[in-house]
Amino acid sequence: MVKLSKRMMAIAHMAISCMQQKETDSRCKKWRIADIGTDHGFIPIYLVQQKLAAYALAMDVRKGPLARAKEHVEAYGLEEKIELRLSDGLEGLKPGEADLVMITGMGGELMLKILREGVHVRDFIGCWIFSPQSELGLFRHGLEELGMEIFDEEMVEEDGKYYTVMAVSPGKMHYGEEYEYQYGYWLIRKKPAVFKEYIEKKERQFSALVKKIEGQNTQKAEKRLTELKRELGLVKGVYDAMQRVD
Repeated sequence: MVKLSKRMMAIAHMAISCMQQKETDSRCKKWRIADIGTDHGFIPIYLVQQKLAAYALAMDVRKGPLARAKEHVEAYGLEEKIELRLSDGLEGLKPGEADLVMITGMGGELMLKILREGVHVRDFIGCWIFSPQSELGLFRHGLEELGMEIFDEEMVEEDGKYYTVMAVSPGKMHYGEEYEYQYGYWLIRKKPAVFKEYIEKKERQFSALVKKIEGQNTQKAEKRLTELKRELGLVKGVYDAMQRVD
């Protein structure tokens, strides 16, 4: 059985949760998944080994990662259930080939670009799993514009870094506060311990930077101070919101 890192396990578990929530969908009795930017191919291998995916496409824009993924697929004897495919984002995915698509390990802006260019398959995907490594606020706004709805989120810490994993489906989404886009509507309401830790760390970082820059009478410092105070205000908005949630 393949072993996953803490981050990859969180992604796999979110995919499993999505499958379980949508298992009544007749299209998804035998789940077909696609992993975009698959790298080593470990998550498709895990889901197929667990008999949660009947078939998987492991896709990457680079030949090197695909070659490594091919070695791992062959090592576990899964050549008949996992197909390796060279693809720039969703370009190589055909309509109807996958019920669930995972896109992880990239910046939010790049992931939005992939989604916009993948318009030919978007209407055929019942569930998406995303884990953007940056620009999360931008990414959530972009999902809203594309007619996609986040219905669950988790956070995991690994080696001092915090990763957010999202489950998304077609639908309407709109948040009333900017801090919900920046930090996650569902994370704020679920209040997992790792998220509280992350928010506390952010508040300390922003507060320390504000104190450091205050008193520097330069245009650059004033601009940076305005940005930091805005970020600090968003974090405090998260704190207040979590206190209001039972």
